[in-house]
Amino acid sequence: MSSATPRREFLKHSAWLSLAALGLSARAAETAPSAKLSRLRTSLNAYSFYVELNLGLKEPNNPKAMNLHQLLTFTAEAGFDAIDLTGYFFASYPKAPADAEIFAIKHEAFRLGLEISGSGVKNEVTTADKALRAEGKQRIKDWVEVCVKLGAPVLRVFADTNIPPQKWQAVSGGASRDVVEGWIADDFRECAEFAAARGIFIGVQNHGDFLTTGAEHVSLLKRINHPNCRAIVDTGKYLTEDPYVDMALAAPFAVNWQVKETPFGKPNKPLTDMRKIVKIARDAGYNGYLPIESLPMGRKDYDTPGELRRMLKELKAAIVE
Repeated sequence: MSSATPRREFLKHSAWLSLAALGLSARAAETAPSAKLSRLRTSLNAYSFYVELNLGLKEPNNPKAMNLHQLLTFTAEAGFDAIDLTGYFFASYPKAPADAEIFAIKHEAFRLGLEISGSGVKNEVTTADKALRAEGKQRIKDWVEVCVKLGAPVLRVFADTNIPPQKWQAVSGGASRDVVEGWIADDFRECAEFAAARGIFIGVQNHGDFLTTGAEHVSLLKRINHPNCRAIVDTGKYLTEDPYVDMALAAPFAVNWQVKETPFGKPNKPLTDMRKIVKIARDAGYNGYLPIESLPMGRKDYDTPGELRRMLKELKAAIVE
């Protein structure tokens, strides 16, 4: 063994001890950046076209309908580096699609020069119904296998209730926040262990219900305490006066992002400052994708392609500065 090996191990151990002093275990420390190198790439979240893609599943002959292959074409022509293929828009969902469908999408993305930055599913982890939680946990595992076949490094999951219009306090049967956080942590830790064995990350997205602040996001990740379970920073779902502060708090734990049109999640609010987003990501040492998602938010005159192109132009400009 060379003399450099013990030194490397010592430095690694020392870094972990420093993070432990801040309240992070050695395993959780792996979720924090090891350096300030930051390589950023653009991606499009498929959910931006949820209206058109849902029409494609229900009314494929509707002139406004879109399928996943058409989405890939738009993504490439608009100039994105990658696509985040939300699982809901595969016809088989919530079941995993057949290999032939997965590989057709994968090959088309490759032909167009697109990377696949991730996928995502809906799951329920805040409910007192153990069977429903187990169903969501199995769905996550099934779609981890889909990610392996797609070549997608991250599967996006939610720590918020998906039983609208109810909130986590109602579906949990009045359980305390600490108890519910324990349910979520146990389920996601198990999923992360499953994903780690297959080379996939579980990304926990804040979505304005159980996770409304950066501090809540980080608290959950520390409790999960698994290197393959990290944050997806949704820039439009920290429900605070200054969401950029929350983004900065969660960014060191990020494995992916969701960059929204506005940090306040409502139309006619100040637009997202792409320079701030890029600075926060770089200051945290984040390397990877910054997927864009923009939604109609009730606007009848909303132009999805136009808004996505505007956001992409601003994000690219911020990255190269």
